[in-house]
Amino acid sequence: MTLSLNSYFFISALLLLVNSSLFANQNLTKADGEQLYSNHCAACHGATGLGGVGVPLALPDFQYGATNDYLTKTIRLGRPGRVMPAFSQLSDIEVKAIVKHIRTWAPGKPFKYSNKKVNGDIKKGKKIYDQYCASCHGSNGEGGKGTGVTFSRPRDLPVIAPALNNPGFLASAPDLMIKTTLMNGREGTPMLSFLKQGLSEKDIDDVVSYVRSFEKTPLPQTIKVPDNPLITFESPHSLDKTVEVIKQAIIGKNFKIIRVQYLNQGLVAKGKENKKQVVIYFCNFNFLNRALAIDPRVGLFLPCRITAVEHKGKVTVMSTNPLYMSSFFNNEELHKLCQEMFLTYSEIIEESTF
Repeated sequence: MTLSLNSYFFISALLLLVNSSLFANQNLTKADGEQLYSNHCAACHGATGLGGVGVPLALPDFQYGATNDYLTKTIRLGRPGRVMPAFSQLSDIEVKAIVKHIRTWAPGKPFKYSNKKVNGDIKKGKKIYDQYCASCHGSNGEGGKGTGVTFSRPRDLPVIAPALNNPGFLASAPDLMIKTTLMNGREGTPMLSFLKQGLSEKDIDDVVSYVRSFEKTPLPQTIKVPDNPLITFESPHSLDKTVEVIKQAIIGKNFKIIRVQYLNQGLVAKGKENKKQVVIYFCNFNFLNRALAIDPRVGLFLPCRITAVEHKGKVTVMSTNPLYMSSFFNNEELHKLCQEMFLTYSEIIEESTF
């Protein structure tokens, strides 16, 4: 079977996105929780659960406050619109093995909760939430800005507050788990005990009811996956001329050209490169820093790149579609930057093929 040019390019682009969370456990003969965690979770949450892009899982207060059911549902459902993906491809045995491995980081047993609903005053709960919670969790429960912990870049908080107005969280956390967290706080995070801050148990019930009310007023999901994974235009120029015009358009957008090379350079013996397939790498370091500060994984498809290919006498200019790639990262804040990237790519390619 012969791949089309677009298929070859798209497959090559997707290879750049491969990370440990995408490897299947094809060689595992049994559900090895440590290996499964390493394959699917460690890249974000750290090899020993101390966090990174993802929140720390090894904190004792988190371990005791989160039930096995909560962890299981979180793995299954993820956090739509945030970084945490849904791992629907894992079997029940594999998910159970991951949860069991996560439990090895803290002694003792987690709290147990019934499914009893907490009855509070939603209006009063909103006032308390606005005063005590909104500064970290967002005025509408959308979560703190950015992701995970802050080892590699400055943040206002050592751990980014999770999104509470999130279908994955609301489906995973029972009322009594939310209440217990508010009552006890989370040592090692900015989350303080509400009781120690002078609130009553009734106040806490009101906040729990307000958080639960988010189910009726969910935040809109703005990430829509485009149909086309590529941006492509046909050039009226020769390949050499097209490459030069692309370079001029890149510089005109205040980007710096990093290098120009053949698409398969380094994949074949030197001198055997396909000289009809050229990649131009470029970067705006201010944009790069903004993107990495939101989600370091974006570095997997940065710096920016545009490819010009001559095939059967026609020259095509193409790039990966940042909006399509954004769907892999499940991060609304990053998606806004991918929209910016999409416009930049499109304008450069249109200008160079005019």
